Amino acid sequence: MRRIPWIAVVLLAAAGCGAEPAVPCTMIGTPVGIGLSIPQPAGITRATLDACWGGRCVTRQVGLFPESAAGATTCSGGVCGASAVPTGGLHGFADVPGLPAEPVRVTVRFDDGKPHGVEVTPSFSEPNGPACGKAGPQAQLLVGAGGELRAR
Repeated sequence: MRRIPWIAVVLLAAAGCGAEPAVPCTMIGTPVGIGLSIPQPAGITRATLDACWGGRCVTRQVGLFPESAAGATTCSGGVCGASAVPTGGLHGFADVPGLPAEPVRVTVRFDDGKPHGVEVTPSFSEPNGPACGKAGPQAQLLVGAGGELRAR
């Protein structure tokens, strides 16, 4: 009969006690860039975004698309669903490679060509939660009725 040294028993027991379960992390990607949300887009059909930091500037055309929100929820037989309902707003996203998580000067021009500016600090997202690490920095901007920009 072979005997297991007592230290091995203690180490094996300690490894199984109090151990946190592994957190599943997907390989989800996060685009690096700046998003625009335009709740009241009267007269706005296009946008050009300039982002500047550390002596570097990037210009991007921003494709604008209709915004939607979840509509009424219906349930039948234990199955529930909701449909997307247009809000009347527009949204878009500008890919900005190299965008830092530090202050960035953003200028957006809409159809009239008038510049609207704001300084924003992009932040890293955690698409799988904090246990899975951070992904590329993003900033989200909300466009007011007169084209004013503010960080969302």
